[in-house]
Amino acid sequence: MTFRVLTVVICLGLSLNACTETGQQTTEPTAPGQDRAATLLQKYVPFKLEAELSHLSNNQREMVRLLIQAAEIMNDCFWEEAYGANWEEFLAGLSAEEQLFARINYGPWDRLDDNSPFISGVGAKPPGANFYPADMTKEEFLSAEIEDGNSLYTFIRRDEQGNLISVPYSRMFSEQMDEAASLLIAAAEYAEDPSFQRYLLLRAEALTTDEYFESDIAWMNTKDNMVDLVLGPIETYEDQLFGQKAAHEGYVLIKDMDWSQRLDKYAAFLPSLQENLPVDSKYKTETPGRDADLNAYDVVYYAGDCNAGSKTIAINLPNDEEVQLQKGTRRLQLKNAMRAKYDNILIPISEVLIDEQQRKHISFDAFFSNTMFHEVAHGLGIKQTINQKGTVREALKEHASALEEGKADILGLYMIQQLHTRGELEADLHDYYVTFMAGIFRSVRFGASSAHGKANMIRFNFFRERGAFTRNERDGTYTVHFSEFEQAVEALSRTILTLQGDGDYEAVADLVAEKGLIEAGLQADLYRLEEAGIPVDIMFEQGPDVLGL
Repeated sequence: MTFRVLTVVICLGLSLNACTETGQQTTEPTAPGQDRAATLLQKYVPFKLEAELSHLSNNQREMVRLLIQAAEIMNDCFWEEAYGANWEEFLAGLSAEEQLFARINYGPWDRLDDNSPFISGVGAKPPGANFYPADMTKEEFLSAEIEDGNSLYTFIRRDEQGNLISVPYSRMFSEQMDEAASLLIAAAEYAEDPSFQRYLLLRAEALTTDEYFESDIAWMNTKDNMVDLVLGPIETYEDQLFGQKAAHEGYVLIKDMDWSQRLDKYAAFLPSLQENLPVDSKYKTETPGRDADLNAYDVVYYAGDCNAGSKTIAINLPNDEEVQLQKGTRRLQLKNAMRAKYDNILIPISEVLIDEQQRKHISFDAFFSNTMFHEVAHGLGIKQTINQKGTVREALKEHASALEEGKADILGLYMIQQLHTRGELEADLHDYYVTFMAGIFRSVRFGASSAHGKANMIRFNFFRERGAFTRNERDGTYTVHFSEFEQAVEALSRTILTLQGDGDYEAVADLVAEKGLIEAGLQADLYRLEEAGIPVDIMFEQGPDVLGL
């Protein structure tokens, strides 16, 4: 079964993570589910995922319809990864309000409130979701010898003797992957761009073999296609036990040619920006791939991991370090979703929490650029540790995603500083700083159960300690101090790049523990946003009917 998110009420909430290591358990009942769910739905403002399709050919429109069907299959897979194989039975037993909120969260845990259960009798969300046995401990996994146990594309299960074994995604989801592959092959027949056709065929094969390298390379080589697709097991955010199991998701996208042309020039600056990073040379020896590109899109369908809780507004892929070093990455800015968050969330937040005299510096162009350079910055720094600890992702384990998101945020702003100095960005530099500050308040509401939320809290606390901003007691607004802000950007950039290069797991764990938390004063200000009725995120009305297909 698949589903389409429907338009409902509007608005609000917060988040942090409190998971056990022993799996899902039944505990004390929570507040009455139906009433609670109706209130919680107000965290999300509805948004219709539309796009201009009149310039697409009939073949391209038919291809979009088939790609949406393939993406819908990713929903089923992600449900099983996030909750379990009995997710349809779980949904059938809920009230209408509970069911809608469960569909937004792919389970009975509120992703914007520390993954707390909103259904009576449901226990804490397992940190490893459903990728691992519910009764498995971290220690058991680490001491076991499991073939392909650390693979991105395997579930961990028990055999008849109770021993831990791995099960490939292609076997676990064989029926779903065969169906999705058939849809991609059918869509390829309508593809008018040869490189995109090749990608679709290779991606179809990858779904059934768990071998994604060739299709990732093929996707990197797609440059001129108007319709695009991101689909498969990709991000590891859902695995908060080890941060190593990729979850299924899908995006169907339409390229915005005008905005893409505006952005195209920035990818060429990556090598020189890498050379100028504020860190010792040993932490920047890698050369970013020169085939990287930067484009803007309207999303017409979200599915699976990217549609759970807070919605993605920009993409930087592939994640494979070998592909990144060989070809770079593609940065996709999701303009329609970005505009929805700017209009419905960022502007209202700034009217409550940003000093009135600095609100003139809030702009969509700055919000777009901050988000864009966040994605570009994922390609900077280092992917392999400097001391033979393997990749940064392997060395930092469950903390890798949070630190990588923190790196991208802060290096994105550092890049803006550098490009502005070179005359490549014309807007007032203060626009980027103040809009960035407002963006911290927006993203920190996702909470510490989100990698992005942890990254924002680390940055907020680091900046506060460095005097980059102050809180005005008279009205509870925040003022950015531009000189100190700029210095804090450089200092935090240096700190994160060094931690990644050293693969220093203990130091990163300490950083997350010390600075990845919401303190009481900020929490009170976030409650003010709730009282003002400002949503935390968006929910979609989407699909072929919305697009007129």
